Amino acid sequence: MYLLKALIAQLSGVLISLAMLAVSGSVASSLLGMALMQGGCAAAVAWFLRSPVWWLALHLVFAPAVVLAWSMQWPTYVYLAGFLLLCALSPGAVGARIPLFSTNAATARTVLRTLPRDRALRVIDLGCGTGAMLRRLARARPDCRFEGIEYAPLACAIARWRTRGLANCHVRRADFWRESLAGYDVVYAFLSPAPMARLADKLRAELAPGAMMISNSFPLPDVPPARTIAARGRIRPLHYYSEAELRQTLPKDRRARALARAGNTLADVRPSPPDLFRRN
Repeated sequence: MYLLKALIAQLSGVLISLAMLAVSGSVASSLLGMALMQGGCAAAVAWFLRSPVWWLALHLVFAPAVVLAWSMQWPTYVYLAGFLLLCALSPGAVGARIPLFSTNAATARTVLRTLPRDRALRVIDLGCGTGAMLRRLARARPDCRFEGIEYAPLACAIARWRTRGLANCHVRRADFWRESLAGYDVVYAFLSPAPMARLADKLRAELAPGAMMISNSFPLPDVPPARTIAARGRIRPLHYYSEAELRQTLPKDRRARALARAGNTLADVRPSPPDLFRRN
């Protein structure tokens, strides 16, 4: 959805700019001026489409940046270095279709308010990016244990640096698809629509009894959330799922296979109380 909105905004920016020039009967004085006009129109369209704020900035500078880079005639290794930097920050954007998203402060505060306060929790952030979410939660809840999994090497290094000194927070570089979720009370993810069906199967097979999953922006397909917090202002939509409801949505034959794959892991995990979704 984000990439589709971005494409619509950029193409609309070009068309609107050309239409404005045609109506006014003028010609752009420079290629950079045309790029600035296109960037402003693209950002306006992105705002109308309710894209995140950081997307507006990208639309605003994309075309001017391309024009400037072309006019400067930089050596080819500069572009190669930029490409490698993007790969180090978000290697899953193309293959796994999981780009680098960052949870903003307003959404992190909302997640914090919905976490139970009657006991310590073990929370994992799947694809924690640069660690912004983990740092905020770990500082606010020193009684809980927070873990982050990030595959991108540069993003993981930044997350480790940002969470340094927090004894209740640990970040490691790994593929979260290969990690068991059985020992966690809360699973948090801000991924993309592409992996959500696969993630739902993993959650069904591995979540401990009484645990819950929080998905930022992207709902699990064919699974009604136990609770949804609608987007408002800078707060992104949050979808809450319980372990019990996840398994109830699975057909019986697939449910049996999912439980068989989980083995005896679930029996070794201390059950969580069934009030994780109560309002605090």
